[in-house]
This record gives sequence, structure tokens and C-alpha cells, in this order.
Amino acid sequence: MKILKVIKIGGNIIDNEDALAAFITDFATLKGPKILVHGGGKLATKLANQMNIPVQMNEGRRITNADTLDIITMVYAGKINKNIVAQLQANTCNAIGFSGADGNTIVSEKRLTKPIDYGFAGDVKQVNTETLEILLKNNITPVFCAITHDKNGQLLNTNADTIASELAIGFASIYNTELYYCFEKNGVLEDVDNDDSVIENINTESYKTLKENKIIFEGMLPKLDNCFHAINKNVQKVCIGKSDMLFNTNNRHTTITQ
Repeated sequence: MKILKVIKIGGNIIDNEDALAAFITDFATLKGPKILVHGGGKLATKLANQMNIPVQMNEGRRITNADTLDIITMVYAGKINKNIVAQLQANTCNAIGFSGADGNTIVSEKRLTKPIDYGFAGDVKQVNTETLEILLKNNITPVFCAITHDKNGQLLNTNADTIASELAIGFASIYNTELYYCFEKNGVLEDVDNDDSVIENINTESYKTLKENKIIFEGMLPKLDNCFHAINKNVQKVCIGKSDMLFNTNNRHTTITQ
């Protein structure tokens, strides 16, 4: 089977024009089928503040009321997504922007309102690969924003890490899928203040120990949960680190294994 790379980038790349341009230039050179997933960065919060719409967060997660959903749809599926697609075209990488509603690719359901009501937040229930398979076979790169739908006409704000994980899982029976989470650190750190304290390999057993001893920064745990969800659902390879790990495997990063 061919290798499919699913690569997720976060705000540290999206919010920095130079970093985004450099990443896209490198990403365009990656051979073989690939899917790019991006988060929202700080632009949605900036726009909400300009429009005097309150920004509500709980433990780092955005509470998405109707006004907020309008803003993030404009920013994620519009401004950011189309900017990335345009820059990929400029680097001769043919790409098409997607939300989960496009091609009915990712169906979610609205998150339960208890114990916390996150509003129009979605949890992924189904990934449909048929449309994406056609594109990948024709060397076209799908670029996903963090918006899905419930198949009843409702758009939903959905965690981009989860979207990347579920896409990798969805293709695992067709490709040897590899999942890469690119962010500003060299990998998962033993000491959040020391960029060189990379834990290069984490398996299920060591992850349990690291959590029990509260060694890993709490904000990293949801990302790692997505990693283990993917590796336990037949995704071949899962890595976390700076984007240069995609182009030089000798660069330090964290690899997740069973």
C-alpha cells in the first residue's frame, strides 16, 4: 500500500506569515498523497474582539455560540483555508479546501451540553473517504479546516487535532497512513521550560506512567489522546514535533507507539 501523510499545523505556523510561507514551500515538495489539516490561530479571537463578541474559553477550548460559529466559519473555512490553498497553488501543489461538509467528508454530532455546554462544538462520528480518494489519486491535496457538519444542515466547530486523527484512521484500510502533529516545540517535553527535554518515544505503558506522575504538560494530553486513538486504530506512524521532522527524520521529535 502507498503511504498517505496526514499533517496538522497549528496557530504557531498560521499566525506567522513567514513561518506559514516557509512551511508551505516545504510541504509542497513532499512526494506522494498528503492531506493538510489546520487550526484557527488567533485571527478568530481578534475578529471577535473587533466585533465586540465575547470570547468564552474553558480549559483552552472555545465555547461556540451562534455568533462565534459565524466568525470561525468565516475565518477557518474562508480566510485561513483559502489563503493556504492559494499559497500551495503558488508552489505548484494543486489543492482544494475542505470543511467536513464539503463532499460529506466528515460528519459530527453536537457535543452533549453536560457537564459543560460548548455550544456548536462537534465530535466526529464518521469520515467518508470516497471523494478524497478521487482527489488523492489525481495528485490533488485536500486542505481541511476545523469545521464539520451534522448532516442536518448544522456546521460545528471541531478540534483540528481530532480531525487529523480521524482522517488518518479513515484512510488506514486504503493507505499506510502516517499522522504528524506540527507545533512550536521539538516534541513532547519532560520539562515544559526545556526545549531539549524531548521524550523521543512514548508507548501506552509509558504514557500511563507519565500521566500518573504529572510529567507531561496538561495542555498536551488531548493531543496525545488523539495520537493513541490513531495508533490503536491501525495508523502506521504518529509523530509530534516541529515541522522540520517531515523533511529530516534525524531531527528530534516524539514518536508514539503501542
